[in-house]
Amino acid sequence: MHDTKVTIEKTEILSDNWYTLKKVTFSIQKKDGTFEQQSREAYDRGNGAVILLYNKNSETVILTRQFRLPTFINGNASGMMIEACAGLLDNDNPEECIKRETEEETGYKISHVEKIFEAYMSPGSVTEILHFFIAEYSEELKINDGGGLADEGENIEVLELPFNQTLAMIDSGEIKDAKTIMLLQHLRIKNIL
Repeated sequence: MHDTKVTIEKTEILSDNWYTLKKVTFSIQKKDGTFEQQSREAYDRGNGAVILLYNKNSETVILTRQFRLPTFINGNASGMMIEACAGLLDNDNPEECIKRETEEETGYKISHVEKIFEAYMSPGSVTEILHFFIAEYSEELKINDGGGLADEGENIEVLELPFNQTLAMIDSGEIKDAKTIMLLQHLRIKNIL
């Protein structure tokens, strides 16, 4: 494995309105051993967690639908996205974060979650590591309607969908969220549903 040497030379904060956008100037060692100076922008929004709730008996999953401005700007006519439940860690450990987000967004109170992996979702520009979870749900675990927190500007629709329908929705382009596709494919590859 190649041990690349990197030296941060300068960091500028370009924006700190919602999250932090930095311009970083650094020197990086190339394959031939020489160093090259480069500048890149990196968006730091903290780390996050995502979960896919599934029910083996009914062969269903819980997803959400909500407006996502960046997709609207990039041509999604309605701006609406179908996604797995997710949230930022906010100094919580990933497991506690995803249990809280699950209750807020979906209305299900989940006590046992299984972490399946973690991944950088856009390592060329975003610092976030996303922790991926799955958990079984049942109607007995439903404690409220979900929908997110009004004070966070969340207006989330909770969807209970047949698993096979969600796979067809990936094929048709109705589900375009990468983290959701990864979780649905995980259930399929591991023969969980």
